[in-house]
Amino acid sequence: MDLRTDSIQSVLKKLNVNEKKGLTLEQVEAIRNETGPNQFKEEKKDSLFIKVLDQLKEITTIILLIAAAISFYLTLTLHPEDFAEPIVIIAIVVLNVILSIKQENNAEKALDSLKSLNSPQATVLRNGQIEKVEAWELVPGDILILEAGESIPADARLLTSSGLSVEESALTGESLPVDKDEKALVAADAALGDHFNMVFSGCLITNGRGTAVVVATGMDTEMGKIAELLSTTKKAKTPLQHRLHNLGKTLSVIALLAGVFIFVIGYLHGEALAEMLMTAVSLAVAAVPETLPVIVTITLAYGVQNMVKRNAIIRNIPSVETLGSASVICSDKTGTLTQNKMTIKELWAVNHEPIKADADYQEEENNLLEMISLATNATIEERDGEEILSGDPTESAIIRLLQDRGQQKDELEKRHPRIHEIPFDSERKLMTTLHEWENGYISITKGAFDRIPADFSNELKLKAQQIHDSFAEKALRVIAVGYKYYEELPSDLTQAELETNLTFAGIVGMIDPPRKESKEAVRAAKAAGIKTVMITGDHIVTAKAIAKEIGILEDGDKSITGATLAQLSDEELKNSVRDYAVYARVSPEDKIRIVKAWQANGEVVAMTGDGVNDAPALKAADVGTAMGIAGTEVAKSAADMVLTDDNFATIVHAVEEGRRVYENIRKAVYFLLSCNISEIFVMLIAVSLGWGVPVISIQLLLINVVADGIPGFSLSREKADADIMEQTPTKKGASIFSGGLAQKIGVQSIIFTIITLIGFYVGSFVDINQTITANHQVGQTMAFIILGWSSVIHIFNARSKESIFKIGFMSNPVLFWSAMLSISLILLVALVPAFASIFSLVSLSSTHWFLAVGLSIVPLVVIEIQKAVLRKMGKSF
Repeated sequence: MDLRTDSIQSVLKKLNVNEKKGLTLEQVEAIRNETGPNQFKEEKKDSLFIKVLDQLKEITTIILLIAAAISFYLTLTLHPEDFAEPIVIIAIVVLNVILSIKQENNAEKALDSLKSLNSPQATVLRNGQIEKVEAWELVPGDILILEAGESIPADARLLTSSGLSVEESALTGESLPVDKDEKALVAADAALGDHFNMVFSGCLITNGRGTAVVVATGMDTEMGKIAELLSTTKKAKTPLQHRLHNLGKTLSVIALLAGVFIFVIGYLHGEALAEMLMTAVSLAVAAVPETLPVIVTITLAYGVQNMVKRNAIIRNIPSVETLGSASVICSDKTGTLTQNKMTIKELWAVNHEPIKADADYQEEENNLLEMISLATNATIEERDGEEILSGDPTESAIIRLLQDRGQQKDELEKRHPRIHEIPFDSERKLMTTLHEWENGYISITKGAFDRIPADFSNELKLKAQQIHDSFAEKALRVIAVGYKYYEELPSDLTQAELETNLTFAGIVGMIDPPRKESKEAVRAAKAAGIKTVMITGDHIVTAKAIAKEIGILEDGDKSITGATLAQLSDEELKNSVRDYAVYARVSPEDKIRIVKAWQANGEVVAMTGDGVNDAPALKAADVGTAMGIAGTEVAKSAADMVLTDDNFATIVHAVEEGRRVYENIRKAVYFLLSCNISEIFVMLIAVSLGWGVPVISIQLLLINVVADGIPGFSLSREKADADIMEQTPTKKGASIFSGGLAQKIGVQSIIFTIITLIGFYVGSFVDINQTITANHQVGQTMAFIILGWSSVIHIFNARSKESIFKIGFMSNPVLFWSAMLSISLILLVALVPAFASIFSLVSLSSTHWFLAVGLSIVPLVVIEIQKAVLRKMGKSF
């Protein structure tokens, strides 16, 4: 049995309720015990312990923890007086975990927001008495009393209605209030927005009154189904998280292979087990870029700050980078691509041709506008010194045009006071008002064109129909106007008198127009390789008209309704999703299917929305984007990003910022891994050649955290390349090393390895100064200084594809002074005896220092030469 399509009597019988008396208290208790309260189930939140555990599962963190454990063991057994090394390793792990958890926003508020949408109280008929009850007490079978201004507390089938209109945009996406009628016949496969005999939980009654029988409560309501979708829709990892996870796996494999290799070499050379374990710890530390998680977090956070300035608030920080990879934007229509403000675009006065609303008016057009304005109930209120239009969106559009033409409604009403009104109702689709008019009275009727009771000649009827159809083809909502003059106030003020034999005055056509910036934003997105798709709960004719106007629906693109979409299997939708640019009259489940179909094609999907009905798809998308002004709290809670200006163009700006962020993260990877990989090579080659260990783990930590970390943080402030929005989006499965990054890291690692080994060899085996003879500690000190300084100087290679001498050392002053600070700290550690002792460093001669300085600037010189050669060849670095 379908409680929406069956007869009212069948529904009442099924629910075992008397329409005149309602349920008894005994029935209510029995039903509630079976169905539960009218509330949403809450999703279980992760505890702090689980969040910490998730962080500790990261592969790079596990490597450091193993290294710390081995280091603790060796410290206890070999030198229990010095715990500096294991403590530093653990401190790095703790710092990364704290920062990661702090930056995450795992508190899911979507279900709480949905719960708050439930009306706190409801008016019901029970035991033959009308009473107020808490909304959670409602059960299927309760008879609801519905009044204008109330929020609907449960899904219900209408029993009676009088002029009942309901605002359902939060649930269906329909931009205008929907007229309800208990007699409406609804098809079994009708879209949610076409269930005219139903009212739904969480929606607002804007006009009229009625009674209804509750058919679903709690999780069984349409809102409840969305809550269920939210709790079962899992948020996938962002592309950046996947890439960093894969990077961690790659580094762990490198560390493992290097460790095995060192063990084999050590075994062949007859090294002690403790020595091999110490070397393994050093290799683990060398393989892990300890500051990368922090640099990534800072880069993302800086991107968040920039986006706030561009009217976008990021709720889920990794989404900043994900936006940069977006290849498809699924956008809602109303309020995002359009102004969410019904506007009259054209009008036609009888005996004239149709004109644009902003054209010059003759007397007939002015009369038409004045008459239709008098027959409206929209008002203008002054709040905090600002005039606010209130009322039905259609009527507000009429008053807005009246004002734009230099007239005020209150002045118009003073000239022509209203005497009587026959309110609009959904059955007649008409509204009539009676006014004083010059030497008599006038009744004015406005409403649907096919319902206006005017006396048409055959010629006028044909022309009016043609103009009406031309307006409709442009997706304009058409309102017709007729009138009747009276010399004296009529004694009969009924519909039969006032709504017959009218003189036809004309029609107006209105639409929610596109935002001025939407067309340019869609064009910019297309230039950046991003496909824009419109998904709306509105009618397909309206959606197509707007989509064509702003460039979303182009030649070869198709549009589809939710009803047709429901007939496609998931596989069919996956294979054909690229064909469709407009989806109309869709349900929440449809939106998720569309998002997942694009994702199944390897696309990174950004989804916009403002209603409760959008929330599951916002959560399923790679970047869910909610509207800050018109958006519900549910949509905002499910989204990764909130637009404070509800503007589609802001999304495109956010994509640009996301691309800048991702490029800066790639620069950080280039900067850090060049040094990390070279550290492994330096260790492997030196040990394999029997030279001994060139750098110990605590020295590597200082290089990785200080030399790399401090200037690395400043990479977050690098500006975007000029052509960043002309590049194609990064593919979802693309490696972080794509685009030649792996080759760059390889070249730089080789340079670092060569200069560090030269310094280590000279310091260990070549006497270049009479006062300080060559020995292993001198070699280690040389290797430490050269590796540290060259790593810092390498930041200037990583900043840009252009030469550092072209963009200037001081174009990022924070980075420049951070680099100078790192160089100074390395120098300080090497020169101050107390610090040198902690890090096992010794004094060097001036000759050693000159050699260290010379070798440290080699990477900068080599890369500058490489950039110059590539530039001459017409290639980019």
